[in-house]
Amino acid sequence: MVSDININTANDVVNDIVSWGGEAVAVMADVAKEEDIQNLIDTAVEKYGTLDILVNNAGIMDNFVSAGNLTDELWEKVFAVNSTGPMRAIRKAIPIFLEKGKGVIINIASVGGLYGSRAGAAYTASKHAVIGLTKNVGFQYANRGIRCNAIAPGGVKTNLGDTITDSDKFGMERATAGAVINPRFGESEEIAQIALFLASDESSFINGAVITADGGWTAY
Repeated sequence: MVSDININTANDVVNDIVSWGGEAVAVMADVAKEEDIQNLIDTAVEKYGTLDILVNNAGIMDNFVSAGNLTDELWEKVFAVNSTGPMRAIRKAIPIFLEKGKGVIINIASVGGLYGSRAGAAYTASKHAVIGLTKNVGFQYANRGIRCNAIAPGGVKTNLGDTITDSDKFGMERATAGAVINPRFGESEEIAQIALFLASDESSFINGAVITADGGWTAY
């Protein structure tokens, strides 16, 4: 299942998968909307009979807005996509996984969820929330055949930057203070390979964990 708020982008990915001999279905979903998440997972079950793996990958930035300039509107918008969306998807998937006694959840967090200022206040807090949710779900359902892990990427070449439209000058200056020590930006395929490993039985003993993938940026 390929899901995106932009159905054209989702269809492009489906076409790539099909061109390589695979099978895929595109579904438009705004993860900030409960009904879209319900429809996405219901469609997966209708199409394939069950759900095996859930990857929560949608995310938006927060224009590096510092706490002193943060509005309720921005806070709620960022949390709706970055934190509440994954929670709702997990909530929807858990009964399916419990019934079959098996399931894998992969949350795409961020190094911003491990440290204090890789972005603005809302994004930072939302990604910390994703990591806390990951650990909670991983432990609580460990004896029920369900694993939940997170990937914390550093800078990766994706369209996430498109959600940066009007940066907070003070917040961006502080958040990018350590950017000069970033060894390099990653490719999306490099994150996908980690997700593939976490989705497989080869990672059967990894649960409630966060894998940092940042080229060594946070090792400094």
